[in-house]
Amino acid sequence: MLTIGAFAKACRLSPKALRLYDELELLRPARVDPETGYRYYAVEQLEQARLVAWLRRLGMPLARIRQVCALDGPAAGREIRAYWARVEAETAHRRDLAAFLVDHLTGTSSQKDTAMWELRYAALSDTGLVRPANQDTAYAGARVLAVADGFGSAGAHASTAAVEALKVLDRETFPAGSVLNLLDDAVRGATRAVREAAAADKEAGTTLTAMLWTGSQLALVHIGDSRAYLLRDGELFRITHDHTLVQSMVDEGRLTVEEAAAHPQRPLLLKSLSGDGAAPSPDLRLQDALPGDRYLLCSDGLSRVLTDPDIERTLASVPDPEEATRTLVAGANDAGGPDNVSCVVADVVEAGHFRNL
Repeated sequence: MLTIGAFAKACRLSPKALRLYDELELLRPARVDPETGYRYYAVEQLEQARLVAWLRRLGMPLARIRQVCALDGPAAGREIRAYWARVEAETAHRRDLAAFLVDHLTGTSSQKDTAMWELRYAALSDTGLVRPANQDTAYAGARVLAVADGFGSAGAHASTAAVEALKVLDRETFPAGSVLNLLDDAVRGATRAVREAAAADKEAGTTLTAMLWTGSQLALVHIGDSRAYLLRDGELFRITHDHTLVQSMVDEGRLTVEEAAAHPQRPLLLKSLSGDGAAPSPDLRLQDALPGDRYLLCSDGLSRVLTDPDIERTLASVPDPEEATRTLVAGANDAGGPDNVSCVVADVVEAGHFRNL
C-alpha cells in the first residue's frame, strides 16, 4: 500500500487532486484508516491514476473522465477519439475567428490584391427522379452562395424563405469586420422567415448552408446536413460537419463511416431551421480564399448518392461552373435520383476573368 504522498508522486497527481477525485468517486483509495482518515492506494491503481492524469492534461472534464474510466480499452479509446475530434473542430473555429479579429483590429489584413479577385459561379436545383416536388433552394450571386433543403409539407416555402433572408446581403456593401455580425443577423432573420413560412406545419423546416464573400474570405454559416466542399490544388476537402444523429454516433465511435452510410436514421437532423423551437446555434467559419479555389455547396440529394471521389473528379475536370453543376446533378440522377438535388459551384478568379471568356 502507498500513502497518498507516495502515490501522488508516482502518478504525477497532487494530493489535493487525489482528495478531490476521492470525493467525486473518480479514483477511490484502496483503504482509508478509520482512526486517522489517512488514504492508502494499491500499486495496481497507478495505471488508472495515470490515465486520469493524462486525460486532465488533454483538458477533458472530470465527468467525461469518469465515463472513460468505466469503459474497457477499445471503448475508452473510441470515446477519447470522439472527444478530441470535437476539441479540434472547436479549436479550428476559434483559431479562424482569432486570426480574423487580429487582422481586422490591427489593420494587417492587407487585401493581397483581393480587389482583383471575385467569384465566378452557378447554381442549379433539380427535383430528382423520385420526389413529386422540389423542396430545395439554391442561389449564387456575387456575394452570397446558398443551398437549403426543406422538409415537411411547407418545406419548399421554408427553404425559399431561408435563402431569401440571406440574399439581401448580395445587394449590400459592408466592411469586412462586420461579416460575422451580418451572418448572425441573417440567420436570425432566416429563422423568423422559416417560422412564418411554416406556420401551418410546425414540423416543417429546412437546412441552410451558405457562404458570404468578403473579397478575401468566404464566411460560412451551416445548419443541418447540406454540405460545403473546397477543391484546392486538385484535392477535395469537406468544410462542414453534418448535424445528424448518425454523424454524432460516428463522432462518438458508436458507428463506423461504412455503417453510417447504410443506417436507416441517416436523414434524422439534430439541427435545422424549423417552424417550432428556438433558433439553433449555427456553425460559423471564416475560410481564407486563394485564386484557383473552387467551392461546392450541395444538398444531401447529391452527397448521399455521389462519393467524395466522384465529386472531386467532376469538380477537377469540368472547368465551367455552370457545366459542373449540370454534370453533378446528372450524376445524382444517374445514380437513381432518390431525392431533390441542388448545388452551387463558385470559383475564386481574377476580376474580369469570366467576363472575358
